[in-house]
Amino acid sequence: MIYGITDLTTYILGTVFIVLLPGPNSLYVMSVASRWGVAAGYRGACGVFAGDAILMLLSAGGAASLLKTTPALFLALKYAGAAYLTWVGIGLLRSAVATWRGRGELAPEAAPDASRPFRAALVISLMNPKAILFFVSFFIQFVDPAYAHPELSFLLLGAIVQICSAAYLSLLIFGGAYLAQQFRRRRRLAAAGTGSVGGLFLGFGAKLASASLG
Repeated sequence: MIYGITDLTTYILGTVFIVLLPGPNSLYVMSVASRWGVAAGYRGACGVFAGDAILMLLSAGGAASLLKTTPALFLALKYAGAAYLTWVGIGLLRSAVATWRGRGELAPEAAPDASRPFRAALVISLMNPKAILFFVSFFIQFVDPAYAHPELSFLLLGAIVQICSAAYLSLLIFGGAYLAQQFRRRRRLAAAGTGSVGGLFLGFGAKLASASLG
């Protein structure tokens, strides 16, 4: 056990796997980078980092216990998150159809208020049900309640999340512009890719609707 963390290896592997799962945060950051460049992409990424930090603080402060003891609140958050993912998925599918027919751009619904990437990414991060479920049901399980300084445990766990997220988002940011160029030259490939992501969002929404805190 290191600094009150009960199973560091399992936590790191689980965090890497969860970070790599497609979600609204990564989709938004990649979209911003493909339209406005690397600097804008990193402004969006900073919004994601800030949102995740807020969720970490809420989790460490007892939000997980509140959700577990208030089923109605958890259900409201769960179904709101599922509805949000479904809405994004439908928007992406509509964008794919428009792109296939030669109208519209690549997934415009995936980048709301893109002129302010930090603020938009912060809001998306705080609304991201994948992140909420991660921090209230996975994140806190690795802190030993008997450890004298749990703040150190949460700090280390949080740093690991942010490092993994920063590495993944950096790949998306630098790859976004290149992929966007390829997609613009291959309209139907772009439409197929956007439609596939939309289908994934619908699946995530359905999965979230049946999720539980455990």
